Amino acid sequence: MQREIDEFEMKTVIGIGTAGSVYNAIEKCTQRPCAVKLLLPGLSDDANMVSRFEREMLILSKLDHPNIVQYYGGGKHEGRLFYVMEAVPGGTMTQMLQTHGKLTWQETIRYGIQLSSALQHAHNHGIVHRDIKPSNLFMTYQGDIKLGDFGIALDRGESDLTQSGMTVGSWLYMAPEQIRGASGITGQADLYALGCLLYELLTGRPPFTGEHFAEIFDQHLKDDPQPLANLVPDCPQSLREIIEKLLHKDPYQRPHNARSVQGVMSELKLDWTDDETRYQLELNRLQLAFDSHSAAVQGISRDIPFKQLLPWLLVAIAAAVIATLLTTP
Repeated sequence: MQREIDEFEMKTVIGIGTAGSVYNAIEKCTQRPCAVKLLLPGLSDDANMVSRFEREMLILSKLDHPNIVQYYGGGKHEGRLFYVMEAVPGGTMTQMLQTHGKLTWQETIRYGIQLSSALQHAHNHGIVHRDIKPSNLFMTYQGDIKLGDFGIALDRGESDLTQSGMTVGSWLYMAPEQIRGASGITGQADLYALGCLLYELLTGRPPFTGEHFAEIFDQHLKDDPQPLANLVPDCPQSLREIIEKLLHKDPYQRPHNARSVQGVMSELKLDWTDDETRYQLELNRLQLAFDSHSAAVQGISRDIPFKQLLPWLLVAIAAAVIATLLTTP
């Protein structure tokens, strides 16, 4: 769908990536909240970045699923590509983990079912996300997951824009075949990342960590993670087993597809007898995570000009200098 930037009331910047800035916005004709991603200044002359931005728009236009950020069309503004997407009121899985450390196995299942469904939809359309991680999982206050950021996704129906042998993704969640830069990456790479994510939700840390990427890569390629049975004793056996299978080094030994993973978690969810009570507790945890984060990031508004902040900064610096002089023998 072809759009014009004037159709939207642009508000504050909510994120800046390698390719574009994301703005809070309002669609004027409907007053619907949305988000606008605008290619960064200077990148319009970079053919590779333009192609990647266009590919991201094409991929999102192919997907229509309740657990994937919805695409509302795009266009050009003063020579810069932009596209419009669904606004997700809430926060990210990263904020949940930062606030609560780890999640219950019941919460892990609830979110895992949604993400598995989103991945199955993407894979059915030939799309491999290649960057599943907590910060790319947007969440509403009601606990609805929205998978976003398809910036390095692979469309298996189109030519790959990634140079052969090049490693793409996030170190903590990368499948061994991604690390090797193998050709023919499939949805099995996303399943490995799903296993890393579920492991982190249950334990509070990814299956492999280290001081630098080489150390982490080596573990992905050679090591087994610490058994979940030791870290999360109350985790159901079937959930532990499916996560272990997702983390298999050999993509052909992982589950056949995301739907089968979803099925295992759905069977466990059917056994819950206190679902409504647990859901209310989950909503409280979501609100605590997202509201506490909002309070922290709103301490200094982006809308305050630097000239207004400068006197306060000078006062703070002067106070720090005086405190140092007074405490120095």
